Parts: sequence; structure tokens; C-alpha cells
Amino acid sequence: MSIIFGPINSRRFGKSLGVDLSPSFKQCNFDCLYCELKSSKVTNSYKDIVGVDEVIKEIKEALEKYKDIDFITITANGEPTLYPNLKELIKKINSFKGNIKSLILSNGSTIYKKEVQEALIEFDVVKLSLDCATKRCFKRVDRASKEIDLEDIKRGMLEFRKKFKNRFQIEILFVKGINDKKEEIEKLNQFLLELKPNIIDLNSIDRPPAYRVEGLSYNELFEISTLFSKELNINIANKKRIDAKFSYSKEEILETIKRRPLKREDIEALFDINSKKELEALLKTQKIELKNGFYQLKE
Repeated sequence: MSIIFGPINSRRFGKSLGVDLSPSFKQCNFDCLYCELKSSKVTNSYKDIVGVDEVIKEIKEALEKYKDIDFITITANGEPTLYPNLKELIKKINSFKGNIKSLILSNGSTIYKKEVQEALIEFDVVKLSLDCATKRCFKRVDRASKEIDLEDIKRGMLEFRKKFKNRFQIEILFVKGINDKKEEIEKLNQFLLELKPNIIDLNSIDRPPAYRVEGLSYNELFEISTLFSKELNINIANKKRIDAKFSYSKEEILETIKRRPLKREDIEALFDINSKKELEALLKTQKIELKNGFYQLKE
């Protein structure tokens, strides 16, 4: 399975080249209700580790093919900060990426660890998730391994924020009937006023989740946004349109859809004419299907 996927039409970061540090299978210390990956047993360490040189080789090859990339986005089929060589990897990426920004998307679970903070401080943008500020809510939504404590995460975020001078974002993903309650939002607001992130993204379920839970509409997210302090930079996450068109092979289309089902607007924003023909061919061979508005692998 390829380490590289995309470029994808990121709602927050423009033309993003994805780097999956756990390409073989899901390795995560959370089993979130809303995860777009299938439910799996939580783990606190990677059992399957790709080498740094292999990751770097694939990134460089992708950058030769895809020009005008905005972000190299470090993520994982799971949690990227569990990757044991993260600091070495980001230092090597920084040595050749030029004007491209480096970004990591993390669930924030390991931010209290010194070695993780040392790795994350090398990034241009760090985006951490914080779905709840109370232990009861955290346990219900994020379903973390028993070793993880919400108070450690909050303490670690505060420590890291004091050190990190680049763009620091928090994402809150709302699940209907759980963390969208007024008392939970008040607790989040109190903590975020202390944390002072550059941006706070309010989001909800956008893709088929692992469990039978529901997301919130844009209007509901807007109503929630009014409950946060005006001192906070609140953003309701919306998909950005991209003018550039990319050429994808059948294999690249399958690789991207395997990790992230695509909407029609993703196709219109990213795919050139030939790529759309390849997509249609895959539909005819029934390797993929259009289901509930998403192009996804045939079940």
C-alpha cells in the first residue's frame, strides 16, 4: 500500500499531499465514534513501522509529479504521533520542502510527552483534536486506550502552546447528542480561552462513520459557534475549492478513495478530464461505487 495519497482538496489547507505513516492497517490509540476508518482495537504503539528513508523517497517522487502543492500533510491510518521516528522524519522533510508548508493532523493524545512536543515543534502547522473538555464526554466520543487521561492531554496542550510559535489549530468534531450540549461547550470554551489557539475549527461528521452516530448541519454548527467567546477565532469548516486539476491513474484513484471517500465536488475540483474518464471506468468495473454522495470502494 502506498504511503502517499492525493493531492486532495482539503477544506482547510488547500492542495494537500497526504503522507500516511501507517499505510498497512489502522494503528490508533483512539476508536472514535465518528472515525471514517473501521473500528479496531486501540494500541499505544506501532506494530508495523515504515522506514524514514522510504517515506522521504515517496514524498520526493510525488513532489516531482505534482507541482504547486500547498501542504505536505502528515497523517496516518490511525494516529501519526505514535510513529517512533517522527522527529527525524520532519527534520528531513524540512530540509527540502522549500516554501511548501508542513502540517500534522493529530488527535492530541500524546501531546504531553516531551519527545512528541520536540517533534511537533518542527512543523509549520500543528492541528490537534479536542472533542471534549470533560472526562465523561471524552470517554464516550473518543474511546481512548485506558492509559490516556484527558487531563494529561489538556496539560500537554498548554505546555506545547507556550513553546510553539507557528500556527496552532484545534479541531472540535461534534457528534449529535453527545458533545454538542451546552454544558460541554461551556467547558470547552473555558479551556480554549486559556489555550489560545490561532484557529478553532468546528466540524461534524462528513463521511460514513465507524459507528451509528449522526453529525450536525451547518446551521447547528453556526448556533454552537455563537456559544463560544468572541475572543476565540472560531471557524466553521468548509471545503475550499481548488482551481488546479491533477492527473490520476486508476491505481492512484483507488489509493486515494481507499483512505478518504470523495464527493462530487472533490472530483470537480481536483480531477482533469482524463482522470474523470479513469473514474468512470472504475465505476463500470464496479471496483468503486457512488453511495450516499461519496465515491468509495465497492463493499
